[in-house]
Amino acid sequence: MLLSFAPIILLVFLLFSAVQLFGADASYGPNQVALLIASAAAGLVGMYRGLTWAEVQESMVAGIKVGLGPILILLAVGGLIGSWMIAGTVPAMIYYGVSILNPSIFFAAAAIICALASISIGSSWTVAGTLGIGLIGIADSYGLSPAVAAGAIISGAYFGDKLSPLSDTTNLAAACTSVDLFAHIRHMLWTTVPAFCVALLFFSLIPSGAATAPEQIAELRAAISQEFNVGVGVLIPLAVMIGLIWKRVPAYPAIMLATLAGLLTALTLQADVVRKFALMANPEATMPVVEGLWRTLFAGFEGTTTNEELNRLISKGGIASMLNTVWLIVSALAFGGVLERTGILKQILDSVLTLVKSTGDLVAATVTGGFITNILAADQFLAIALPGRLFSSTYDDRGLSRENLSRTLEDSATMTSALIPWNTCGAYMAATLGIATFDYAPYAIFNLACPLIAIGFGYLAFKQKPAAQQPA
Repeated sequence: MLLSFAPIILLVFLLFSAVQLFGADASYGPNQVALLIASAAAGLVGMYRGLTWAEVQESMVAGIKVGLGPILILLAVGGLIGSWMIAGTVPAMIYYGVSILNPSIFFAAAAIICALASISIGSSWTVAGTLGIGLIGIADSYGLSPAVAAGAIISGAYFGDKLSPLSDTTNLAAACTSVDLFAHIRHMLWTTVPAFCVALLFFSLIPSGAATAPEQIAELRAAISQEFNVGVGVLIPLAVMIGLIWKRVPAYPAIMLATLAGLLTALTLQADVVRKFALMANPEATMPVVEGLWRTLFAGFEGTTTNEELNRLISKGGIASMLNTVWLIVSALAFGGVLERTGILKQILDSVLTLVKSTGDLVAATVTGGFITNILAADQFLAIALPGRLFSSTYDDRGLSRENLSRTLEDSATMTSALIPWNTCGAYMAATLGIATFDYAPYAIFNLACPLIAIGFGYLAFKQKPAAQQPA
């Protein structure tokens, strides 16, 4: 066990050192170096236990392979953000949003808006990458805390993702525990609804006294309307995206099609903006419209207005802006792949099970197992599937329905994935919303409350369905 913990202890030491030395910049290289060094240490443990270097390397590649889908989505979202900026889609969302959303209820309203969207389309990532970007811009326009806004957006997005039958994680948790999908969703209501109520209460009580004055909002709206065409036509890319996800088009092609819609919108409705952007970057451009659209995909959009506050809000996006996050994900997944292949992760989870003496202990162990796997394997799907496989027999032996296990897997693995900077979900949310994971994590109240409520219900033996009880 000490040998198994050695790479993890090394990683914790290196990550702590990175934060001490580099502060907020630790995620821009130092953390990745720490993960790669820890991966090498875990590989040495595997070789000591009889694996060849080829097998260790294969485990790293297998771990990274798990994240290739999310990485492609992350890169595509970089292009999406750039295209929606130059198309005026996000500026228009800010323009209309500051008129509709009252700052006194902004955080609670943002959580509800994202929850309704996410439960409809089953994707927290899509909601964060579309509505979330606009809501962060609106919060910034009001002078409200972007970190709290990100917490509200993530809380709402994960509420809908967790309860939607269209969600990948919801289907995975039901499938890997052999539970009926809709029975799983019904059983989750007992922990999910109270947690969201706690989140809404928190967001409702946050004071908004520092909100920007109405005259400053008027200046911002005037600057947006002066620079961009803000007619409803520029919201077509958003409608295209929501329609594609509603039709269950896979995320990557849906994002690419929505990006194309953004480019076409920019070409038809924002040609002057595109030309101005291209000539600012390259005064000798011979085809400024083409070059401007192309540049915004890989380098992102940069505001050229006379309003510096607006320029700061809309200078975002580009595939290049996601590359540091991709490096973080690849490093973390390589580490997780070695831990799984060498048996270190299973040994740690098995040791958690040895502490189980009651139903409350079992639920707490499941929550802990999901959280540990999210930290070490850096992927929420592994954090659902691996503890789901390992803990199933224990729930059976204790006469508990596997619906309790499937619910707790979501309360832990799905919810905590967005709170870990190097997890695919935490890295995605930080890169997309532009807020560091550790900055928004204290305000992702729904994600924090779910595992705590699950553990509390376990020790109270509340709504722990016996195996013999038939679904309602």
